[in-house]
Amino acid sequence: MGVFSSFIWGFYAHQQINRLAIYTLPEEMLGFYKKNIDYVTENAVNPDRRRYAVEGEAPRHYIDLDIYPKEVQEDLASLSWSKAVEKYSEDTLMAYGVVPWQVVRMKYQLTDAFVKRDLPNILRLSADVGHYIADAHVPLHTTENYNGQMTNQIGIHGFWESRLPELFSNDYSFWIGQATYINNIHESIWDVVLSSHAALDSVFGFENELTLKMDDDKKFSVGERNGQTIKQYSKDFSKKYHKMLEGQVEKRMRSSVKMVGNFWYTCWVDAGQPNLDELGVFEFESNGDEVELKKAWLRQILKVRKEADDI
Repeated sequence: MGVFSSFIWGFYAHQQINRLAIYTLPEEMLGFYKKNIDYVTENAVNPDRRRYAVEGEAPRHYIDLDIYPKEVQEDLASLSWSKAVEKYSEDTLMAYGVVPWQVVRMKYQLTDAFVKRDLPNILRLSADVGHYIADAHVPLHTTENYNGQMTNQIGIHGFWESRLPELFSNDYSFWIGQATYINNIHESIWDVVLSSHAALDSVFGFENELTLKMDDDKKFSVGERNGQTIKQYSKDFSKKYHKMLEGQVEKRMRSSVKMVGNFWYTCWVDAGQPNLDELGVFEFESNGDEVELKKAWLRQILKVRKEADDI
């Protein structure tokens, strides 16, 4: 994964996914999470900030499944982290991404935080795991060709996960229903990863098909983003591509919201359903470490934008 992976689902979508997941929770959890909704929403992007400052963070966001033969993919999906390391080595796994195992690991961490009624860690882990679960739902996070760099489609990563949700998610339906218990986190997250990977043919194929029908001056436009002038996919191209995908982005985003809520609920149940109302609101402020993380993230974003100009 390269620099464009910093736009996983885009900051807007990541924050929306965490925020919407709160409203899937049962009454016993809803009050607590609503009181802390600003924290869970604003900190949804923290894992992206850390990836440029914390060693070993980047592989937690993806898994390049197409590096592995089909039979190995199926084998990996059946293995715990320790068994996978024993069979394929930690260096190999870290080189090609570990997002499904990261989600499983956080199941135990969040459950333990609930058991201990550890307010800061409940919220920190809830925000973080929402990010990783959402990442696993992005098809381009399951391939070595994560930004179309191998198929002359550079820029498709940010297009699919940022541009399309920002343009069209206001029309998406997020009536998902109440969170439900996940019987097997490992199987559930691997189902997500494998279904994301299966969607890649459409992601690449439709973009290529539409590109062949439109000149560059119709495909791209110049616009403003965060106070800067950038080259981006035009609204017309975006609309046609979004229609060709037949709701793919909406479905992956909806599935992200539902699984995040399910995950939080499952950890709470497995912790014995502690009373969360007594925990109150967590008052958070940016400390020195957070400032440094943001600086590292901003440096990388500037690098990404410079490369985006070359699309």
